[in-house]
Amino acid sequence: MTRPTSRRAGGRFALVSLFIALATVVFGAGPVPAADAGSWWEPTARPAPDSQINVTGTPFKGTDAQGKVRGFIDAHNHLMSNEGFGGRMICGQTFSEAGVADALKDCPEHYPDGSGALFEHLTGGDNGKHDPVGWPTFKDWPANNSLSHQQNYYAWVERAWRGGQRVLVNDLVTNGLICSLLPRDRGCDEMDAIRLEARKSYEMQAYIDKMYGGPGKGWFRIVLDAAQARSVIEQGKLAVVLGVETSEPFGCKQILDVAQCGKADIDKGLDELYGLGVRSMFLCHKFDNALCGVRFDSGTTGVAVNIGQFLSTGTFWTTEQCAGPQQDNPIGLVAPAAMAEKLPAGVSVPSYASNAKCNTRGLTRLGEYALKGMMQRGMMLELDHMSVKAAGRALDMLEAEEYPGVISSHSWMDLDWTERVYRLGGFVAEYMHGAQGFIGEAAQKAALRKKYGVGLGYGTDMNGVGGWPGPAGADAPNAVKYPFRSFDGGSVLDRQVTGERTWDLNTDGAAHNGLVPDWVEQIRLTPGGPGVVDELSRGAESYLTTWKATEKHELGVNLASGRPASASTTQWWNPFVDYSPGLTVDGDTGTRWASEWSDDQWLQVDLGEVRRVGRVTLDWERAYARGYRIELSEDGTNWKSAWSTEAGDGGYDTAEFASQPARYVRVHGVTRATQWGYSLYELTVSRS
Repeated sequence: MTRPTSRRAGGRFALVSLFIALATVVFGAGPVPAADAGSWWEPTARPAPDSQINVTGTPFKGTDAQGKVRGFIDAHNHLMSNEGFGGRMICGQTFSEAGVADALKDCPEHYPDGSGALFEHLTGGDNGKHDPVGWPTFKDWPANNSLSHQQNYYAWVERAWRGGQRVLVNDLVTNGLICSLLPRDRGCDEMDAIRLEARKSYEMQAYIDKMYGGPGKGWFRIVLDAAQARSVIEQGKLAVVLGVETSEPFGCKQILDVAQCGKADIDKGLDELYGLGVRSMFLCHKFDNALCGVRFDSGTTGVAVNIGQFLSTGTFWTTEQCAGPQQDNPIGLVAPAAMAEKLPAGVSVPSYASNAKCNTRGLTRLGEYALKGMMQRGMMLELDHMSVKAAGRALDMLEAEEYPGVISSHSWMDLDWTERVYRLGGFVAEYMHGAQGFIGEAAQKAALRKKYGVGLGYGTDMNGVGGWPGPAGADAPNAVKYPFRSFDGGSVLDRQVTGERTWDLNTDGAAHNGLVPDWVEQIRLTPGGPGVVDELSRGAESYLTTWKATEKHELGVNLASGRPASASTTQWWNPFVDYSPGLTVDGDTGTRWASEWSDDQWLQVDLGEVRRVGRVTLDWERAYARGYRIELSEDGTNWKSAWSTEAGDGGYDTAEFASQPARYVRVHGVTRATQWGYSLYELTVSRS
């Protein structure tokens, strides 16, 4: 399909939804109007009572001397996850027209003493009981180790923005299986939850706009392309990008290894998500699905998730020895009683060999189709949560297209993939660890960031059931000294106050989003931290660079598509199975050419006329070539070798060489890697 025109000229995508219409009212077809002069950052009518912000000073705006925006990026947050999972896993709301007392209250089953909070107990946040009262006392929540209470109240998000954050990726999130196990107010269809969370995000924008005098005047701006985001940030406001992180996108779950979706579902789903304003997404999350295998959770949590996978799909995770240095997380072996009792009688979690640390499941053919669909629409792929087998295949495909739209947003990718991400032009953010842990992880890839000239992001995963930095103590060497100045020096931040509770990072840890600036200050006060804060201040610019490059990217034209193909031999199996060479250029990854079972075999395609050729991509079946070469000819008689290897590893191979004229392109197998012949699903030929 062709790409939506809105990505290029500000026009609307063909499937214009209510959400895009709302955004268009604000943004129109061009840059966002300039902010009003004066104290534009102060609302004209904040609800009363409400949370305090506890920040003074003018938010910085504009660009630096090099024309680049400044500011932090939270690349992974879940503003609306209280609307997912059936509506009762995350208690409390990001905003409410009825005010803060309605927004920041606990789930009904948590009253009177928290003993009914099933999910909170399972995740270990309250040791069996907690005070359910939120506003105005907040005795027990939000807390850095409480995984079921709202951390993204709009005023706390506002404080993070005032403290220097300029981009926030709002990942719409849910899980149908978890929904089915918990109390709920609504159904468990994952796409219904994604639609609701998108709608609530636009409603939050309108809610904040109303405080500032009308549409477009608030600091919270949902953006649809990189140019809009840059315009928002140059005004000093917060650019909000919609993403999706869910286990069954488009209904693509699997049951007993049978996919519950098809290509038409994927096309419809991607069109719908793009119409909602979604610009980045995960193809799998927590459970293996019909698109890809997941990177395991580890420890006890991993066992609980593995049980959840069985309940959802009918299969447990399966492992194998890793093919390379990358590996998935190790799987714990102690099953939480609350989850183990959900298993049918006689079923238990399997044991796993200690030397088999990789998921056997990679990127499926449907997953490849979805990834190609994302590239056609100019969307960014979130690599985190993919098994290393799936991530490696995805990177192969992205590299074959030189597609820059790839992101690791919260430390769920094997770090050995980092340079491949940067080489493509992608973006990396770390999970919101404690200050020392964050600095330590940043140091591991500091040389690569310098090499590629990129900044760094953080992914808070607020409302994402992850756990957050605990209190360092008031006497810690890197204790935050209140009040303190923001990294740019323009704002002063004091302890944050909501109702009767005063929050202090030193004694409370990162309990909610409003304490993110305090956490950044603690990083600055930690040895090695000032340089990391400087890299964080360049994170928004790096993210925008990746996004813009993704939008501008033109997918390569396959010069071999539909052209005549021939081969030295074709395997004959029976009259009802076709392995002819033309199947490698038919655009269908479910068909393939297969040769007879001997080494010296070739397949060639006639481009119809002499063209410039500089790249050949091969999608091998299990019967692949260890040694082979790419040969070119202008007349079909005189051949020259343009590229060769003796170390082919199958999968997705891309051969690049100096562009040169050719009408005929031949893949010449020299040495088989298996006992069978050579077999190719697809052959792609392009200029470069």
